[in-house]
Order: sequence, then C-alpha cells, then structure tokens
Amino acid sequence: MDPLQNTVRPYAWGSTTAIPQLLGVPPTGEPQAEMWLGGHPGAPSLIDRGAGPSPLPGWIEADPVRELGPESVRAYGAKLPFLLKLLAAGSPLSLQVHPDPEQAREGFAREEAAGVPVDAPERNYKDEGHKPELICALTPFDGLCGFRHPSEAADLLAGLDVDGLKPYVDILRANPEGGALREVLTGVLTADREEIAETVGQAAVAASALAADADGAYSGPYATCASLAQAYPGDPGVIAAMLLHHVRLQPGEALYLGAGVPHAYLSGLGVEIMASSDNVLRCGLTPKHIDVPELLRIVRFEPSDPGILRPEAGPDGEELYETPVGEFRLSRYVLAPGGSVPELGSRAPQILLCTSGRAVLHGERDGGEEELALVPGGSAYVPAGERVRLSGDGTLFRATVAV
Repeated sequence: MDPLQNTVRPYAWGSTTAIPQLLGVPPTGEPQAEMWLGGHPGAPSLIDRGAGPSPLPGWIEADPVRELGPESVRAYGAKLPFLLKLLAAGSPLSLQVHPDPEQAREGFAREEAAGVPVDAPERNYKDEGHKPELICALTPFDGLCGFRHPSEAADLLAGLDVDGLKPYVDILRANPEGGALREVLTGVLTADREEIAETVGQAAVAASALAADADGAYSGPYATCASLAQAYPGDPGVIAAMLLHHVRLQPGEALYLGAGVPHAYLSGLGVEIMASSDNVLRCGLTPKHIDVPELLRIVRFEPSDPGILRPEAGPDGEELYETPVGEFRLSRYVLAPGGSVPELGSRAPQILLCTSGRAVLHGERDGGEEELALVPGGSAYVPAGERVRLSGDGTLFRATVAV
C-alpha cells in the first residue's frame, strides 16, 4: 500500500475553506475546488517506492497486470479507469451532460477526422470514454439533476409572471407528454442573447421576491434561480436550470449521474468518483463553449426522479453505493475502536481515502508487517491482489473497479 500525494485544483468555483478545513491546514484565500486521487494525466497522484515521489501512471504502465489485475486490464486497458475526488463547490458549476460510450466513441472519431485539436476550446470530445459520476455528500450538498415533469416546470416558470417566459409555459402545458422539454431547452439556448438576458434579469427579480415566502411551494427553486442569476447574470442556463430538480443531499447520501442527464453542482463538500474521461457538453452557467446541436443530440429529454442513493450495508461493515457501471465501485467504512473489519482484498486496484477521524491500514511489505495511519484527507493506493486490514475510529471511502 502506497501513501498518495495528491494535487488540489484551484478552479474559480471552489470553496476557499472546505478542503483546507477537512485537511486541517490553513486556507490560502484562493479557491480550492477539487483534490484528485488517481492516474488522470491532468493531475496524477504521486507515490514513493524508494526512489522519490513519481506519478502513479508510470508504475501502472510499467506493469499493468500486476498493478491493476488482469480483469481490469482486459476490460479497461492499461490505466486506472476511475478518478476519485474531494470536491468543494463554493459557487455553482456549469450545467452539463455526459455522453454514453457509443456517443463518446463516435464524437471523438468525428472530431479527430475533422482535425480539431484536442485542446481547442470548441472541442467536445477529449477522449473515447463515457463519464458516469457519483457524488457522495460529506456536508449538506445542493445540486440540480434531471428534468422535472413538464407540467411542474410550467407551474414554476408561470409563477414568475415574466412575459419572456410565457411562450415556454405554453409549450410545456400544450405538450406535456411529448417533446416539450426539448423544444423549450432549444428555445432558451438559441434565443437572441439580449432578449434572453433581459428575461433572465426579470426572472431573477421575481424569483428573489418569491423566495422570501418560506411557505411558498417553490421558494427553494426560486432561491436557486435568484442565486444562479447573481453568479451568471443574463446566462440562459438560469432558465434551463428551472427545468431541473433541485436536490439537497445530507451527509452520507449520494447521487448517480448517468449519460444524458443534465446536472450541476451548486454548493457543498463531497467525495466524487467518475470514469476517467474529460467528455463534457455544457448547457449553461459557464463562459465556456456550448455546442447546442451536439448538446441536444446527447441530452435525454425524459422527466426523471433524481434517485438519492443511500449506502447498502453488507455483513462485513462495508456500505456500498450501488451503480450500474463497471469502471468504478464506491463504498465506505465507518470504523469503531475494537470493531472487526475483514481484510480488503480485491482483484482490482483500490484507492482508500479517510474523511474523518483516523483509519489505520495494516498490510505486508517485503515479508514484514506494514502499518499506515490516515487522517482526514489522507489516502493510499493498493495494487490489485494485495490485502489490507482496517482499524481505527474514522470514516474511510474505498474506490475500486467492479470486476
């Protein structure tokens, strides 16, 4: 088992305090948005096996079967197929969707054939992978996820009593079981920029007033609308966001985000795991490139229940967040002094992350016993086939591959 040295990424939307507070270090005053754990080339974790810290991907590339196990290599190639993160949102992230595997392969091949540079701002597909995600809250965590039913979205927009929104209300009410969501999102994203900016401004004023009514049926969504408009004045994504469910996760609850589901993180600290891909198509709440035709091809225009996940307890103390993908598997252990936890053996690689208290890993190295104590923010990489025992009084997240 190898202690990991990880990079914290300073994206502008990051909280200035949440990650430093968990790590027990002074804040820098700058946003600290994500701490990456894994082998993603953008910020690979470092390990030290005696010759100084070096990137984890180099060790994997040197002996992928030993590090990842034959099943993971056969399924996902000679790379760690997931990326684990600590994510701290101090302000809203972009409203976005991710492609499914076939869409990702086709999109990547199309842009490669067209000669679009991988680092071009207008590039949609950076690789051939899909990007399912799971976010597990460590603090109360707010987000947007999945479409409301058109009739509910119509009531929400109508309550603002803004002339520029009335055509969208009419569409949603006239065809609630058909293509109303597609028609409205298309209309919002392709509207004249000055006209939609004025509509967003009027909606924000109305939403701010309605949010003050604590007994109002939509006071929460209206408060979200007002805050999004303050962060992104005139952005059509503010209106698009009102078509989506607002979700608040309590600590320990999680949200799975599959292909084609529009979503955005708004605020809070969580543990996120995803397939290791960079493929994102944005809908709004961002100054970055938005490819409306491609976005509309990827979005699944279906009302859906966000489906809050709670961990399923197993007989060995493992609490599993069940998802339908193979690239990652996330679970946690809530450790108690004197408690018994079986060995964590796996045919696939593991990354272990402590988020509270103290978690002690017990293993073997060079024929002798080895012990590694993790405090909040501390993490370790365990190659495939190696076994680790746990003790302590903390919370430990376990990320691995579902093989």
